[in-house]
Amino acid sequence: MDSKQTPLLRVGQLTKEFPIRQGWMARTVATVHAVDRVSLEVYPGETLGLVGESGSGKTTLGRTILRAVEPTSGSIRFRIADGEEVDVTGLDKNGLRGFRRHMQMIFQDPYSSLNPRMTVREIIAEPLVATGRIEPSGREERVREVAQSCRINVDYLRRYPHAFSGGERQRIGIARALVLHPEFVVCDEPVSALDVSIQAEILNLLADLQKKFGLTYLFIAHDLSVVEHICDRIAVMYLGRLVESAPTTLLFERPMHPYTEALLSAIPAADPDEVMRPLPLSGEIPSPINPPSGCTFHPRCPHAEEVCRTTAPALTEAAPAHWVACHRAVR
Repeated sequence: MDSKQTPLLRVGQLTKEFPIRQGWMARTVATVHAVDRVSLEVYPGETLGLVGESGSGKTTLGRTILRAVEPTSGSIRFRIADGEEVDVTGLDKNGLRGFRRHMQMIFQDPYSSLNPRMTVREIIAEPLVATGRIEPSGREERVREVAQSCRINVDYLRRYPHAFSGGERQRIGIARALVLHPEFVVCDEPVSALDVSIQAEILNLLADLQKKFGLTYLFIAHDLSVVEHICDRIAVMYLGRLVESAPTTLLFERPMHPYTEALLSAIPAADPDEVMRPLPLSGEIPSPINPPSGCTFHPRCPHAEEVCRTTAPALTEAAPAHWVACHRAVR
């Protein structure tokens, strides 16, 4: 992105910890370090991909940015249409309710994210009712407008979720997220629960809606082929921390962090005759309850040195627009 452009969203040193309590006195015996001092910027109109293994903290980061879960520490600042920058972490309950129209979320599972006792019309209109943004007389028009934009047959608005396929349900979930006309949407693995044949349809719909409404996406995924298709930039997470961030083309052509290299090497080739050569990583991702000292990736890194075991690397701009947290990459 243009370095002179003003970010829509600025996240600074964001941390989310979950205490583990035991006993009748609910005493804290350990802490899950789900998100660990993450800083990032998202620019208007772009799609920032957030990738990493299961358990890396991607979804928790997205939910914390929206304050669906409360951050332990750090800052979240969002620039609204009139240019005012809002401190999201400082909003009280009433202020946050009114602010929700600017930031929404598309959930991963279209089967569990929709209330089976509500009609499609009621599901899409629910954010309008919760925020009171539109009078009841105007809700029907807004619901029909966003349903048509999401390619939902308006004749089906009286039906219930069980009558729809996975792809159709996800379009309902997208319509619910967009009915308030937000500027920023967190897409939490929106196609991972869908058949491959439907994934492209939903991805193309998201791209069309982005152009139509001027949306900005944080696109959470573990499928790097999907991320390459839809994202302008990619941020890589490992054990709650950002380890690399760069424009999509640059990241795929020249990854700097060993973890990113391993992820890219595991992408299946389109050519069936091409032999895959994934880079080996020893062991499993460590527990976020007791993360390793220094660089959290060092127990699995083939290039680990003594400094990696003792000193956590800072996220450094090793090349223009290319940030990496690795001692070896920034020498």
